[in-house]
Amino acid sequence: MSTTRTSSWRLPAVAVATVLGITGCADETPDTDARGAVGPDEAVTEELKVLQVQLAYPLDGVYDIGEDAPLYLGIANTGGQEDDLLDVRGPDFVDAALTVDGEPAPIRVPENDNVYVGAEGAPSIVLEDLQTSLRSSQSIPVTLVFEEAGEVTVDAMVAAAGQEPTEPFDFEDPAEDPTN
Repeated sequence: MSTTRTSSWRLPAVAVATVLGITGCADETPDTDARGAVGPDEAVTEELKVLQVQLAYPLDGVYDIGEDAPLYLGIANTGGQEDDLLDVRGPDFVDAALTVDGEPAPIRVPENDNVYVGAEGAPSIVLEDLQTSLRSSQSIPVTLVFEEAGEVTVDAMVAAAGQEPTEPFDFEDPAEDPTN
């Protein structure tokens, strides 16, 4: 007759590993909130991908018909050819404003590089004149049109509360430190 012995350390070890795993993941993803949805990733081509496509969380919790919504996403280009994002279209908004350095322009995606749309000082996209009201975790389809790679349609989800972009922490100037 064989006896199976259960180690008393297994359950606490699994619990600790789970907590450390969750904590480790949270530390690697700055400025996101695990409570809500993060937008989808979608391949345009083998070398060009759009990442975490989402609409900013609305200040009052809802986008009403007629409002504008900032669109946030990353564009990863692992290929040897640059490409331009020329347009963003969809049935639930009238137009999209693409700006680079404050001026209307296509968004250039250099070869072997990433572009972060919506980050401070980066290119931006604003979906103008929404034709539907939207709350957190609801989505609308957006079609991103690239000059070389073509089009891809992805659902842009409204970010959850707490996922809205925040201002970076402003560290004090060390030269002004009164303890020196």
